[in-house]
Amino acid sequence: MDKVDIALDIWNESLCKKISVGELFSRNPVVHKWKAPFRTLLLRESISWRLHDLLCQSKVLSDSDHLLGARILLRSSFETLALLVYLNNLMTGVVKGNLSYSEFSNKTTKMLLGSRNKATSYESINILTIITKADKKYQGILKSYEELSESVHPNYEGLSKGYSEMDHIEYETTFSNRWCAIFSKKHNDRIALCIDTFVEEYNKVWDNAFNELESWMEQNDEELEAQRDEA
Repeated sequence: MDKVDIALDIWNESLCKKISVGELFSRNPVVHKWKAPFRTLLLRESISWRLHDLLCQSKVLSDSDHLLGARILLRSSFETLALLVYLNNLMTGVVKGNLSYSEFSNKTTKMLLGSRNKATSYESINILTIITKADKKYQGILKSYEELSESVHPNYEGLSKGYSEMDHIEYETTFSNRWCAIFSKKHNDRIALCIDTFVEEYNKVWDNAFNELESWMEQNDEELEAQRDEA
């Protein structure tokens, strides 16, 4: 078992199984009478479950030499990881005064309930916007996402490069599945990068941001109530 498999197994054991509104209210009744902190917690744990699922499946496909499917799932993994970075930045933005609580609440609603197919009444936030913002903190996320996107679409890399090779001397084209030969070496490294970045954002960044958000909401409770009364 390699280090990626070990990390995924440890992650699986720590996945959150339940969030109790009652426990949150007992923890801080001033903060948790509001819905946005609860949505923030739901987003955090849903992201954890989805990202773990995607990376596990990507690893299985990679180990079985199914690199196209593995890369498609890894692309979705970077999208999901970027969502956590974006969420943490939103909380920090509220505390620093760069984002109003109302805007924060609206964005958490769209992140949790947004859709593109009108399945809900909320429109989801553009994923490229989220990835671009995450790239400002972790340079390389956008580049990795764009490279993986080339595999998803049936353009040069997703079609010609993945399945054919030109002999320019003999003027012959041979066909084969070339995904493993081209991409297998760095696939595990990118999964490991996703895991390491997630651990940093989930454990350290989120904890600090959420605790600071709770303190900010306590301190500004009267103003928040006044704004609600005016709405």
